[in-house]
Amino acid sequence: MQDSRLDRRSFLAAASAGLAGAVAGCAEPQADSSIEGDSSYTIDRENLAEGSAFTDLYDAIIESVTQVRVFGIEDPDTGAEGRGQGSGFLYDDRHVVTNDHVIADGEAADLQYINGDWTSTTLVGRDYYSDLAVLEVDHAPDAATPLSLTERRPVVGQQVAAVGNPYGLEGSMSAGIVSGVDRTLNAPQRQFSYPNVIQTDAAVNPGNSGGPLVDLEGNVVGVINSGGGDNIAFAISAALAGRVVPALIESGSYDHSYVGIGLRTVDRIVAEANDLPEATGILVVSVADGSAADGVLRPSSETVQRRGESIPVGGDVILELDGNPIPDRHALSTYLALETSPGDTLAMRLRRDGRTITRELTLGARPSVSR
Repeated sequence: MQDSRLDRRSFLAAASAGLAGAVAGCAEPQADSSIEGDSSYTIDRENLAEGSAFTDLYDAIIESVTQVRVFGIEDPDTGAEGRGQGSGFLYDDRHVVTNDHVIADGEAADLQYINGDWTSTTLVGRDYYSDLAVLEVDHAPDAATPLSLTERRPVVGQQVAAVGNPYGLEGSMSAGIVSGVDRTLNAPQRQFSYPNVIQTDAAVNPGNSGGPLVDLEGNVVGVINSGGGDNIAFAISAALAGRVVPALIESGSYDHSYVGIGLRTVDRIVAEANDLPEATGILVVSVADGSAADGVLRPSSETVQRRGESIPVGGDVILELDGNPIPDRHALSTYLALETSPGDTLAMRLRRDGRTITRELTLGARPSVSR
């Protein structure tokens, strides 16, 4: 049976829509004559609403989430010096994790905790390829306890919350679910994509970057990286952060595995153009000179037109790495990011010239980024 009553969220949404309509129309709501002039109504500020599991979650972790204010950032449009703002969270008793793009090329960064305390920081390390950075804080409040990175693999439908400072509104929380896992996120003007990204429908806006995406137990599922539009946002996974952050604390940098190929997932059209028995694997489209793949993998040699699209043909198709199936580019980027390090030698199972062969490849490191 359909319940005709509005639940709490629906009621609030309806009320907000009504208020917005009144403001947009410049109409003043008519006063309720039944309460006009009644001055006996008071609010008992000690009588709190019941809340929910998200209220308990918020109370448990909010002391550990910070606002990050960065000074000396150059506006790319005007060239004027300005100030950036984002979020972060306490990783241990001295270090705060945030995004690399929040720190940018700022001259200094201050943090503010939810209790109003400010602290200066020192940049410990930053990693362009994972968009993670670590700051050492001068002090943390006694009530602030480090947040743990989850050791469990997130699943679609899992409830999560994004906590941070959207538009500078400190201590904000939005709730949602994990909408997707193992995403490969392309960003404008970047040579490499972000691997193993988590997708969520929790509301994320400018200022949330660097804050935690947490499960209902308060464990960090991911480090919020960006919002992509209505009902879609992304976070760098706890699995990747668990590899990168300790390295940044120890040495200030992290080396990512590098094969040195341009690639394309083998879909049905690519499989048909290349006479492949099934639509799976990664087609090698190009090989960078001097890279790990140079002399080991063969790139496609030409393109053909299929359904109005240029399709590469003739290159190696990567099927497995060390016995692990690689059905698409997401699987490749995740495996390289989470299971390998520069210098590792992998057994690559390939499809070449109609035959299945195995070749060994020793991984390199991605080139350093000049800032």
